This record gives sequence, C-alpha cells and structure tokens, in this order.
Amino acid sequence: MKIGITAAALGAALMLSACGASKPAGDDSVGPNPKIPDPKAGALPTIQIAKPIGWAAGEAPTAPAGFSVSRYAEGLHHPRNLHVLPNGDVLVVQANKVEHPPADLEAWIAKHVMAAAGAGVASPNEITLLRGVDAQGRAAERHLLIKGLVSPFGVAYADGYLYVADTDAVVRFPYKLGDTEITAKPQKIADLPANAPNDHWTRDLALSADGKTLYVSVGSDSNIADHGLEPEQGRALILVMNLDGSGKRVFASGLRNANGLTLQPGTSQLWAVVNERDMLGNETPPDYLVAVKDGGFYGWPWSYWGQHVDARVKPVRPDMVQKAIAPDYALGGHVAPLGLTFYAGASFPEPWRSGAYIGEHGSWNRKPPSGYKVAFVAFDHGRPTGLPKDFLTGFLNAKGETHGRPVGVAVDSAGALLVADDVGEIVWRVAAKPTK
Repeated sequence: MKIGITAAALGAALMLSACGASKPAGDDSVGPNPKIPDPKAGALPTIQIAKPIGWAAGEAPTAPAGFSVSRYAEGLHHPRNLHVLPNGDVLVVQANKVEHPPADLEAWIAKHVMAAAGAGVASPNEITLLRGVDAQGRAAERHLLIKGLVSPFGVAYADGYLYVADTDAVVRFPYKLGDTEITAKPQKIADLPANAPNDHWTRDLALSADGKTLYVSVGSDSNIADHGLEPEQGRALILVMNLDGSGKRVFASGLRNANGLTLQPGTSQLWAVVNERDMLGNETPPDYLVAVKDGGFYGWPWSYWGQHVDARVKPVRPDMVQKAIAPDYALGGHVAPLGLTFYAGASFPEPWRSGAYIGEHGSWNRKPPSGYKVAFVAFDHGRPTGLPKDFLTGFLNAKGETHGRPVGVAVDSAGALLVADDVGEIVWRVAAKPTK
C-alpha cells in the first residue's frame, strides 16, 4: 500500500476508541437492497479500535428477553471458530495469525491494529473438545484434542476423518467420533497460499451436502491488490476439492476475505460472509452475506457490490467489472463478519428461529465503530429479508472499550447458540429459557 505517509506519522494517528457504543449503519445501507454511498477515498485511514478490557466475574453479553447467557467454556486461548460434530461434541479452534516482521506500511498497520485489538498473541495452534452441558450452562467435559497445528480455522468431519484448514494447507486426521485425543500426524491433502505479511490468514471449511467434497476459503493478501496481482494468485476465492484433495478447482472468486462457509439447511446452497475493502468511507462498501454461485465472480479488486468501480485499482478491467455479481445482503460497513450459522433447532422462539446468526468481530477503521456483536438475519422462502437485528450485544461498552469480540458461531445439539469470543477467551452459550 503506497499512501504517501510514514509509519511514524501513522503511529501518531493511531488512537484507541473512546466513543460510545456501536452505532449501526443507516437502514438504507443494510439489507437485501442497500443504497451504496459514494466512496470517500482518503490517504489516511481512521484507525479507531476499542481497547480490550476483558470480562469481570459475573459479566456477560446481553441477549434478548427470554434467553440466558452462560460461560460454556472460559480460560481458552484465542478461540476463533466452532464446529459441532455429529455426536454433539463441540470443537473450539484456538488460533491467531502467524507473526511476520512488517515488510511495508500495510504490514505495519496490520501489526499495530492486531495488537491494539487484543489479538497480538502467539497462535495457540490447538483444538479443544467440549462435551455436554451442566446445570449452569457450562461444558461438562473439556479435552485437548489436537495441538501443533499452523494457525487453524475451518473444521469439517467426513468418512472417519477430521479435516482442518491450517493457514498453509488442508490436513486431515483419522478420527473416531467420541475420541478425546488425536495423536496421529496430519495428512496433508492440499497446499494453500500462505506466509505473506499482509495475509488474511483464516481458511474456512465446509462439507458439501452429499459429503463428497470440501469448500475452502482463501482471503486476499492485501486491501485492493496493492502490490499487484501476482501476490494475489490463488487468493480472494473459494476452492472446492475432493476429500483426498484431488480435483481442486476454483469454485468462486473475487471474494476479498470470505469466512463462515456453511450450507443452508435442507439445501446444497453454500453461503458465506465476506469482509470488504477499506478506506472508501464508513459505509462503502458494506461487508456482506452471499449465496455463493459455482463459477461466480464477485468483483474484487476491480469493483464492489456488483459493478461499483473501485477507481484506485490499476490497471482498469471493465471486462471483469461487467462479470461481477452483486451480493445478496449488506451487513454494514466494516462490521468484520467472521462467523455464520443457520438456525435449524427448535428451542428458540420466533422471531429468532428462521434465519442466520453472524459473528461480527468489529471495525478497526470506522468512526463510530460498527460490529462487536452477533447479528441475526431473518430468512423467508430461502432468502434473507428485512434488516439485521442485534442478538448478542454488550461486547462494546459506553466508554468505547471492548470486553470481547465475537467470531465463530454454531448451534449445539440442544439448540443453543455458541459464540467464540477471541478477546474475552470465552465460548458463550445462549439458550432459550423454558416457557411456563
């Protein structure tokens, strides 16, 4: 990124947030038919990050009336993602980005943003297994399942194997459901691009509806191909491959940083949440929810929200802009969606049942801040509708400090929502209270 300022000057501009609670985007800039404000390109990004303070004893995020919130597991090490196995066991992926020495200004920004956001910790590189739930809403059992991974994120289970998306490869382990420890060495089935200083490092996984293939997301190495297209080869896309890694191909492209890969219940449709580009304004472009099409191209880096051209990207490619597909649903600017799950349980009451839950990690370059919550998007006839609703809030306090930041979300076998809080180092469990 060449924006004509020094690291020292940007360091002087880096300030932690001291404003009020998260302000949602205007109603016209979110939802299935958003108004996309004109871009406001500027040389200096607004770096405004909520200072992490953690959760005191007895504190918890706030859910709507009729729900209880418990600490399903705490004292974890940077929990980022969650996966519920067919037998009901819950896997907690604990990871962080591989640390690289800053190679340029963009890497310098990323390093300081992560540190200020409470994420500047060494990657734990392990997966913990949680089992059952006690009367207080806590996990009845806790086991260290795997260690020695490489910044893992996505997890899937199929045909006696546990698949893990490390930042540099998809690996698998022979696994029998119910086992509480894996000691076998990982079997690599596919390499993934990695080891770049500006890398969006999370690699998510989803199993196809027929159980025969894997979807794998790979984020871009920069904001808008700032260093040219060569470092972006094999990035900003979703791959699909057979369970042994063969037949790997690009499923969809032009997706700057896709996460939350999940199938819509009862269908074969893959959905994802995507983190869009920076430094075009508070609301431009919005992060989004998308039903990913096989062969679809979604604009990055040449355009956003369909065919809105990003004039900063050179050389121009009107042919690529013409191909760009508009996403399905705008979540708001810079909310940083990282987790997605559909609710297919029966314990939640309406209107919290038929739709998708999204873990919004929260902005770092928006004033006032956005995200820092779990949002709910209702679905009607298989499509997202209406405006997003706050479901789990209170991560950001009135002083602009953050107790935690939600990432992965999952629905457990009892129909409660689990939320990984990487800064708070807790997995929260949100359950519907019994009705009289």
